[in-house]
Amino acid sequence: MAEQFPAGRLAYGMQLPVQSQSALFAEAWEADAGPEDLVEIARTADRAGFAYLASCDHVAIPRRLADAMGTVWYDPVATLAYLAGVTERVRLLSHVAIVGLRHPLLTAKQYATLDHLSGGRLILGVGAGHVAEEFDVLGADFAGRGPVLDETVDALRAALGPEEFPEHHGERFAFEGLGQRPRPAQERVPIWVGGSSPAAVRRAATRGDGWLPQGDPRDRLPGQIAKLRRLRAEAGVEAPLTIGAITEPLYVGEPSWPVGRRALSGKPEALAESLRAYAAMGVHQIQVRFRSRGRTELTDQMAAFGADVAPHIE
Repeated sequence: MAEQFPAGRLAYGMQLPVQSQSALFAEAWEADAGPEDLVEIARTADRAGFAYLASCDHVAIPRRLADAMGTVWYDPVATLAYLAGVTERVRLLSHVAIVGLRHPLLTAKQYATLDHLSGGRLILGVGAGHVAEEFDVLGADFAGRGPVLDETVDALRAALGPEEFPEHHGERFAFEGLGQRPRPAQERVPIWVGGSSPAAVRRAATRGDGWLPQGDPRDRLPGQIAKLRRLRAEAGVEAPLTIGAITEPLYVGEPSWPVGRRALSGKPEALAESLRAYAAMGVHQIQVRFRSRGRTELTDQMAAFGADVAPHIE
């Protein structure tokens, strides 16, 4: 929820490299990277004030999509748990867990354990998914994934709550009298809903603690945020909603190599001025991504952002 992050400050987090290597966004150096690189990146994020690190979720990629998406998709629970052990404060976000692929009690067991082991640092980001073959091979309902996700969020509210024997009775899932420990360290695990379709925005507004947009450009965000607030008010939900945005690719300083037409680069003050526009729209947290040619350049960029840009985006 919005109060997870300091009031009046635009929080910043990032999707981890290496753990997902789609041709759409992976840098060339990630192909040869591994666990030691993830550890150093996570420790840098911890030191540089990043609010969270995020990991994606795909079980298996069909051949028809492999050229674009790649087949490197680390398991988010294993990845975030591994990095929890080498960090102290940075939060751990699934961006996003395709929770409709699994029974809610299985998802709750995995993520409650992660929250317990990390001392309450989990943010559970959820989404509907888009790969039909992935659902089919696991016996999950692809055509009905939207309604399934709606009920799964409700079931996870119960299963990740304080009760040792949670209870849920819905159209697709029903459980009671089944105990799960350890319980999450947090009294209420934040659930952030991913996606920018009308259904995803409605789901975030009525069921979520946060919204993770999927590729909305700056000019589209104000309308989406207004819609979120209207739907949330109409549903009578008074709890705060953490509104997110994914920024353009960044490079702190003047790059000596082509970082791409869309990338924002330059002096820290100029970058900060550009990013403050997100806060003016009503955004609470931004997910940043840095152009880089190797791990050291990436961690240098992260450190420079934390030291020189972040103080000016409040």
